[in-house]
Amino acid sequence: MTGDSEDPSDGVQYHLAVGPGDVADTVLLPGNPERVEKVVEGWDDHDVVGDHREYRTATGTHEGAPLSVTSTGIGSPSAAIAVEELARVGAETLLRVGSCGAIREEASVGDLVITTAAVRQEGTSKEYVREDYPASADHRVVSALVAAAEELGYDYHLGVTCSTDSFYPGQSRPGFDGFEARGSEENLEELRQAGVLNFEMEAAAILTLASIYGLRAGAVCTVYANRVTGEFRTEGERKAAKCASLAVTYLERMDEAVEASDSDHWHAGLSIER
Repeated sequence: MTGDSEDPSDGVQYHLAVGPGDVADTVLLPGNPERVEKVVEGWDDHDVVGDHREYRTATGTHEGAPLSVTSTGIGSPSAAIAVEELARVGAETLLRVGSCGAIREEASVGDLVITTAAVRQEGTSKEYVREDYPASADHRVVSALVAAAEELGYDYHLGVTCSTDSFYPGQSRPGFDGFEARGSEENLEELRQAGVLNFEMEAAAILTLASIYGLRAGAVCTVYANRVTGEFRTEGERKAAKCASLAVTYLERMDEAVEASDSDHWHAGLSIER
């Protein structure tokens, strides 16, 4: 933001410290700033273009496809700021890359969860749009993430995510000194019965804002904990990042296939052979 303008779209962004031309069309969104270096490990090249507060941004290429990564910190409020300011400097596709806790037995520690939609059990998106507005992932992004997971040979699950504002009572964990929020166990069981796969803290806001602003978005998370089996291990940390980075290559080829066809949208009849 320039010193003589109150327009948040003007110049370098206040929180992210990036400006027009600093980021690629597609941006990966981990939470932890320290995860940025792990995300770019497999890229062809990269440069850090912004580092302010919890927001660290790098831009480079992966298999020749341009992409960026911006850390968002923990939770939907800071993730929404990242979406706002990345959109202002030209980002068009956003891929949440993180970790999660599974609430169904089939999603084992180390597996990936690719989000198709999210339960909006967070407050940020409610400040943008009515509560019954869906938080849906872009179908092309979901397809690219699935293709990437298949190519990499990763075990993955496709389905609905629940995003919360609280890591402890909001995800039906006990708080300090054994505190239990009212209805937390009932909420957990209701989500399980509805087929919800996992808890995390950012996807719903990212998907909702992207839909409102006409952007594409999706999410892929590595399972660190399984609430049914009681397992917890920080295993497969780099899987989500590798899957998302490769998905960007698929997205680029999918977009090229659409442009070369008579179709307005991606569909299974269009070839994207690698």
